Amino acid sequence: MESETGRVCVKRVGCSDDVCAHRHNTDHGVLPQHASGDPRIRSSSFESPRKNGIYRQPVRSRLQHYGTYDIVARISLFVVNTTSTSSVFAEAWLPDTWYGRFLAVGNGGLGGCVDYQNIDYGTSLHFATVGSNNGHDGGSWSGTAFLNHPEVINDFAYRAIHVQTVIGKQIVQAYYGEPHHKSYWLEDFDGIVAGAPATFWNDLLGWEGMMARHVGAPNPNASASFIPPALWDVVAGEVLRQCDELDGVKDGIITEPDACEFRPEAIQCTGQNMTNCLSKPQVEALRKIYSPLYGLGGELLYPRYDPGTEGNGNWQIVANGSVNPLVDGWYRFAVLNDSNYNFSDFGLKEIALADRINPGGISTSSGDLSAFEKRGGKFITYHGRRDEYIPSGNSKRMYNLISETLSMPSLDSFYRLFLIPGMNHCSGGPGAAAFGQRYKETNAVNASSHNVLLAMVDWVEGGNAPDTIIGTATDGTQRHSSTNIPQV
Repeated sequence: MESETGRVCVKRVGCSDDVCAHRHNTDHGVLPQHASGDPRIRSSSFESPRKNGIYRQPVRSRLQHYGTYDIVARISLFVVNTTSTSSVFAEAWLPDTWYGRFLAVGNGGLGGCVDYQNIDYGTSLHFATVGSNNGHDGGSWSGTAFLNHPEVINDFAYRAIHVQTVIGKQIVQAYYGEPHHKSYWLEDFDGIVAGAPATFWNDLLGWEGMMARHVGAPNPNASASFIPPALWDVVAGEVLRQCDELDGVKDGIITEPDACEFRPEAIQCTGQNMTNCLSKPQVEALRKIYSPLYGLGGELLYPRYDPGTEGNGNWQIVANGSVNPLVDGWYRFAVLNDSNYNFSDFGLKEIALADRINPGGISTSSGDLSAFEKRGGKFITYHGRRDEYIPSGNSKRMYNLISETLSMPSLDSFYRLFLIPGMNHCSGGPGAAAFGQRYKETNAVNASSHNVLLAMVDWVEGGNAPDTIIGTATDGTQRHSSTNIPQV
């Protein structure tokens, strides 16, 4: 797809490292609330050239694969007061060469930073691109802004992405002198690209908390279940020994983790052999890790940790003996509202509480996409099969939930799921994990056959639904590894 015509709104969510490049100044540029409740534009003030009444600050966004530069008019600050106790800071980058497309980038984790890397990537592809701080300041790991601030949680859970999009589209119209052709209240986008979506949010972080508890967190040194780093290398090697060749190829990649019935007892210490093996409590911990998590009433809370994920140090994210900062930030500050909570008694009852409270309505556990589907919206989800943060089985679970809710055996007409063997969380790993999904570095081939964002544009504007997207591995090998899974 290299069309320079047509209009498409694309939302990109998830998969962001959200490094705060610099702290913004929120002392000016605040947008007033009108009687209707809709925020309106007020341009930031710059001593820079302006176009159609909008001041601009030129920045250079490099088009890596064309070897050229495009001058971008950067609206460097706008702030929306969402309530009397909350506000959203956002930034829009507007390319001089614009084909009428609008891109809103999201955040990852608990992110409270403008995702400048993905804004830059969007403008390099000539999208008018907007991103926000999700309604608070702080990196992907910090939840302190949520303590005693329910409206900040609301911004984070759902409101910020909508506000940044509404205002961003108004800025685009004012700057380019033509309106965006498709815009909807609550249904803001014609196309959505979601990488490793964190659906069932409260249960996801509850699952990560339980993973930590399985290996003795928050006091691992006092637990017989703790598995030290050296033994995780043993575990990773044994998982590959048992399951690598299930697809007929020995390549260090488990193509279908759900086909792997890992038997941890194979590396349990026996007799006089007490080296490079695990004790019975450690083996039992592995059984729990590689099993789904069920709730107090026996209901499924979250799928199991994908076998094959643990290699190359990935195990450290959820099984290093300490509580993941994401879990700590969400449960301490948003759910329990207790900054002194230490997770020594964390369990299923805390997860059940989070599900009941559901701060900000964040759970995202509904399969009802009927309104989106009926108005012609398109949705692409991709998920790595060795995702160290979110088990890829959850995207299968979400696909099935949508299918059952809509009574559609196949969702191909509007929803495509791509499962990427050997890919970590959103990128990286031994698989073909570069297909234009994030940052310029992943845009190995600038074509819709190799770039998921361009594939979405091609689908929305040209009606060409992607059946496969070709990924590129770190050694340059290209593989049709991201094949659509029509039924799971």
